[in-house]
This record gives sequence, C-alpha cells and structure tokens, in this order.
Amino acid sequence: MRAIRWCVVALLILPGVWMAHGEADGRESRSFGTDRGYHSGAAGSPEELRSLASEYYRWRTVNYPVETSDQGLHTRDAELTDYSETAIAERRGHTRELVERVRAMETSGWPKDDRADWLLFRAELEGTEFFDRVLDFEHTNPQTYVDECSNAIFSLLKKDYDTPRNRALSATARLRAMPAMLEKGRKNLHSPVRLYAQLAIDSARSIDPLLNESLMTLAGDLSPAERDGLVRARDAALAAIHGYADWLEKGSPGMVEFKPMGEANYNYLLKHGYLLPLDAEQVAMLGQAELARYRGLESLLPDPSLADPNPARAKSIPADQQAFLAAYQSREAEMIRFLKDRRLVTLPPYLGPFLIRQLPEAFKPTSPGGFMNAPGVYDKDASGFYFIPTYEPKSRNFYIRAAIEDPRPILGHEGIPGHFLQISIANHLDDEIRRHHDDGVFVEGWALYTEEMLMRTGLYPENSAAQGQILRLSRYRGARIGVDVNLHTGKWTFEQAVRYFMEAGGLDREAAEGEAAGAASSPTQKITYMVGKWQIMNLLGRYRDQRGPNFRLGDFHDRLISYGSLPLSVVTWLMLDDPSPLNAALQ
Repeated sequence: MRAIRWCVVALLILPGVWMAHGEADGRESRSFGTDRGYHSGAAGSPEELRSLASEYYRWRTVNYPVETSDQGLHTRDAELTDYSETAIAERRGHTRELVERVRAMETSGWPKDDRADWLLFRAELEGTEFFDRVLDFEHTNPQTYVDECSNAIFSLLKKDYDTPRNRALSATARLRAMPAMLEKGRKNLHSPVRLYAQLAIDSARSIDPLLNESLMTLAGDLSPAERDGLVRARDAALAAIHGYADWLEKGSPGMVEFKPMGEANYNYLLKHGYLLPLDAEQVAMLGQAELARYRGLESLLPDPSLADPNPARAKSIPADQQAFLAAYQSREAEMIRFLKDRRLVTLPPYLGPFLIRQLPEAFKPTSPGGFMNAPGVYDKDASGFYFIPTYEPKSRNFYIRAAIEDPRPILGHEGIPGHFLQISIANHLDDEIRRHHDDGVFVEGWALYTEEMLMRTGLYPENSAAQGQILRLSRYRGARIGVDVNLHTGKWTFEQAVRYFMEAGGLDREAAEGEAAGAASSPTQKITYMVGKWQIMNLLGRYRDQRGPNFRLGDFHDRLISYGSLPLSVVTWLMLDDPSPLNAALQ
C-alpha cells in the first residue's frame, strides 16, 4: 500500500495512560476489559462521539482537498492544501482542541462497541497530533510539497469519475496554485532533512511524464483557450517544481542527514499507536526470528535459487509493456476460482474489478515495487489498481523479475484476497468511525498473511518458483523490521539500512534503496507486515481452539475482515471477547 488514509498513523491511547509530550500524567492505569475506567467527570455520550466524528471527517475534506479527491470525493478538485503557517497552526490547534474533548469523555459505562469506537476515533486524533508534534513534516520533509503536486494531478487522472474536460479544468486550477504552494514550502522548511530532500528532488525531476503525457490525455475536449490555459499552467508548475528541486539541491549540504524520532517516541508509538505488547527491542527480535526462519526455509528448498525470481525460467517473456500488464492481469481469474472452490473467503457482490497499470515515474523513488490504489472511502467507483514498475525484461528489479516469472504472490497480496478485497469490505461498513479507520498493521498483516495462506492451501505446486517467491517475500518483510526499528531509533544510517536489505533480505540494490527510502519516509510502516501477520496467526490459532470441530478457515477469514481495518488487539476484543492484548500493550 502507498499510504495510510489521510496520512495518519493510528495512535490509540487508553484511559489513564495517555502521556503528553512523553511525560506520564500521573493517572492510574485501568484495565480496559472491565467496567472500570478513567473518570474525568466529563460528560459525553456515544451520540456525541459520533457527531464529533462526522464533523471531523467533514472538516478534513475541506482542509485536505487533494486527499479528498484521492479518496473519491470530488467536491474540491480545483484546490490544493493551504500550507501557509497560519493554516498549519489552525489545523493543529483544531486537532488539539478536539482530541482534548474526546479524551475527556467518560466512557466506562458505554457498551463495548461504543467504547471501541471511542478508542478508534481517539486514535485518529492522537495520531495526527503525534505526527504534527514529533515529526513536523511541514517543516522538515520537502517531500510534503512534491507529493502534494503529484497527487493533486494523479487523483484527477486515475478514475473516470467525470468528463475529461471537467477534470482537465480542475487540473488547470491546481497547476496554477502550485508555484505559490511551493513557495510556501520553501518558507516553511526551516529544518529540512537531507535524506527527505533527496527523495523530493528525485520525485520532482521525475514528474514530467505525469504532467506532459498522462495529464494531457484529458485535454481533447478543451476549447483552444482552455487548452492554452492548461499548457501555460502546466509549464509554470513544472518550472516551479524543478526550481524547488534545484533549491533543495543547493541547500542540501547544510541540512541534517537524517533525524530519527528516537527510541522513546518509537516505543510510545508501538504501545499507544499500534497497541502492541512489544517495545522496539522486542519488535526487532521478532523481525530477526522471522528473517531467520524464512532465510532457512529458502535453504531447505530442493533448489534454493527458486527464491530469487528469474525470468529465464518463465514459460514466456512478454514482448512489451502492454503484454506484461495483460499477462499479470490474466492470473487473477485463476486465483479467484481457487478461493471460491476452496471456500477460503467470501467475495461480496459489490466488489469491483482489480486492474494492473504502469507505475507513474514520479512515484518510483519511494515505491520501487509499485503500490496499490484501493477504492477510496468516498469512492462511487468500486475498481482498484496495482501500479507495477515499467517493464524491462533485463531489469534486476525484484518486483519486475517476480512479475515475469509468476505474478500471483504479489497479485494476491495487492488484489484478491489481499488489500483490494479487504479495503473494499472496510469501505462498506455501516459504522462511520470504523469505515474511516485504517490500521496499517491489520491492512499489511492481512495481505502478507494471505500470501502464505494461499501457498499452504495448495495454490502453488510444491518446490515451484511461486513457493520460492513467497519465502523471499516473507524474508525481506522480516528484514524490513530491522531497518525500520534501527533507522528510527537512531542506531543505523541509511546506507546500513540499504546493505541490510541486500545482505539479509536478498534484494537487489535498486529495490533495497527504494525500500530503505520508504522506511525512512514512513516511520513504523515497514514493521506492519510481519507484525500484523504474527498477530493474525496468533488469532487464527486461538479462534480454531475456541471453535473446535466447528472451525472452518474460510469462516475465520470472513469474520476477521468483516471488522474493517482495525487494530488487531481491538479485533481480538471484539471477536474473542478478550481484552488482554489491549491491557498487555499498556503495562
């Protein structure tokens, strides 16, 4: 997945244990699984909670217009986010005020489902406040402003939600606003990080095809004056974007190389953000254990080289980009038949098509393997896309080699039964708070779990290249944990992270550099895969023990993803009536 909805990493805080700026507030910790709780004396009701949440979601669509477009609501397609210091301060102030109001709610007497929703909504607010305060990307990360430019146009292109002319006119308005927005970015970046700046430079200098080629496919129905306005706005935006990259490059030597959040903040995010009963050291140990397991399982293959994708072993090599995408797409029907025949998961009737497309150049620096675009939470179009890198049969890129030899492992992760299916179901939940929640550990953990689940249930022949690929994919997901923990706790440099991906994870340098860049840009995101899979496997075993002879694997899958994209500790509470993971996370 490319990013968590609204660029918020969920930060869940339970009563009596919230810490402001890393300092304990002195209140007594309470067990969340009982009727005891933090008593503030404040009023509050489930109805008030839901009203506040609805107002917040509406406020967010106004204040983040590009993300609003990306999520399928096209009421502000002509606008960019306001990055003036006044607007940034107002947004942060609004979030602080709202989170304080939600924290103060007395929920101990509420029904379980309402208390869970309070926890989830509080998480969204806490996450925003944490990232604003600790990482402060508007002032430290130049990617913020390049991403705004690329996503502003990409969100108008990826689906045919309106006529090409209307979308082109919206693009013209956004393009005209880009030079001023980038100028605000220059003024805001008083503490830019060199690594982030280099990634922003790479993205800025790769954006031309998106604006010169992809965007212009919308221009066919414009009048001559409208087309001229689009071209002039595009050229001015490109000049501003390249000027921004030149400015960053000139100032790069004076920037701090990388600024980790530190172990205390990292542990805080693990415990209160992901509600994990683990600290950074324990998460790193889990990564080492899983890395060792899958590295060893590769070695137990009759031919260990099967774990390293090799197009030469493929039955046929696609002739060009279109043939490559078509071959990728063709395997989806086979996988869906397998799922239905084995009754491994139920596909809802509203599920749309899942399509394979080429990765735009502007996104390659931090997404070397491509990324998934699920339907947005507001989307009326049920389709989804997976963006695969540009086809090059001689490429050493792991993802291209894997896709040529056998695309099914990655296709299953990104599509059905992975992200596309799971997020599509989450988007259809009646509960608004749960529909908007997007816990990365659940989302990535589920997709990684499905890779091995399909292998264990017989989709791939024994000792096949697909089985080898599954092991390599899990191996480097284990390596991701070590990189993420050590980068953001300040123990490793970026180059150490790249080498670890190559030596321990088994990736080529191109893929390793992209993986390390992604880890640096999105703190804690890289741990979500293996940690989530570990939690799901634990939940699976416990569910089977509870169900006994009535256990069926497909029933477990249907129940699990029926909850949406919630933290797995919350899912355990709702699914097994066991609050102990929540309590253990906070001790």
